[in-house]
Amino acid sequence: MIVRDKKGLAYMTDIRTVTVCIDAMGGDSAPEAILDGVRDALAADPKLLIILTGASESIGPFAALHERCAAHATTEVIGMEDHPAQAVRAKRDSSIVVGCGLVREGRADAFFSAGSTGAVMAAATLGMGRIRGVSRPAIATVIPTSAHPLVLLDVGANADVKAENLVQFAHMGAAYARIVLGVLEPRVALLNIGEEPTKGSMLAQEAHHAMTEQVPGFVGNAEGRDVTAGTVDVIVTDGFTGNVVLKLLEGTSKSLMGQIRDAMTSSLSNKLAAAVLKPSLTRLKERLDPEAYGGAPLLGVRGVCIIGHGSSGSRAVTSAIRVASQAVRGELTETISSAVTTEG
Repeated sequence: MIVRDKKGLAYMTDIRTVTVCIDAMGGDSAPEAILDGVRDALAADPKLLIILTGASESIGPFAALHERCAAHATTEVIGMEDHPAQAVRAKRDSSIVVGCGLVREGRADAFFSAGSTGAVMAAATLGMGRIRGVSRPAIATVIPTSAHPLVLLDVGANADVKAENLVQFAHMGAAYARIVLGVLEPRVALLNIGEEPTKGSMLAQEAHHAMTEQVPGFVGNAEGRDVTAGTVDVIVTDGFTGNVVLKLLEGTSKSLMGQIRDAMTSSLSNKLAAAVLKPSLTRLKERLDPEAYGGAPLLGVRGVCIIGHGSSGSRAVTSAIRVASQAVRGELTETISSAVTTEG
């Protein structure tokens, strides 16, 4: 059973034991922030097991202090400067490649890394493999809106797509919205430049027609303003457009919060007003904080894979582990497989 907390985040109430593999070497603040996040996740979930991959000197002492945590030492690290696909093939004993391998072998249910996005994508696709029937895995992200969180995909995995890819993205995004966000009947939309079916490129028109016939809950086109309005639950687009939208939202949010901070501290009277508004502004900041949603799931691979931002702090790591556990317990992979098998 899925329930929502006061912030709109979904939680499973009937849980089983889940093993999540964590890349302890990925991210700007690794391994300290990663391990801090793991510690908090273990404390919050008594049915959570963790496998850490990374340098033995970094993960060994931590695992020895936590009975539900195991260390799987690796000797290589894929850096942000490495070519993703080449590094995955060359560094077979890296924390990312080994972690995805543990999922493939059934020793872990899910994998999380805040390392190179390209490397995680390559390792998961090559190591875990694609779900049967999925032509292209897609990266999804949760966008906080004025109404409720929504799922946006693809946000970077596939710059060029066909209509049938967008149909599959819709099925995968809807499954994620149901299982992780707790939306029973997700409203799915196609990102376009107008509401009418005849708007946009030939690809958009073809995708609209296909999604109308094949995607339950499809409500038509969504425009750019709908991304933050929360009028739908899932918005589908190609990876090029989705990545631009995501980076624009991130930049706008950061700029806006900075301008609010500057305005509130520009004079004594403003500082006094800020003191009164601080609780409300704090709640707003928390609601917009992407770390509350942990990371971006790579949908379409045979196993749960969550990709964290390189700047992920401990809170983001804890959130990512929670989301990964929910996805496993909600049988996300099986749900996507069923949806893709029966589409059309």
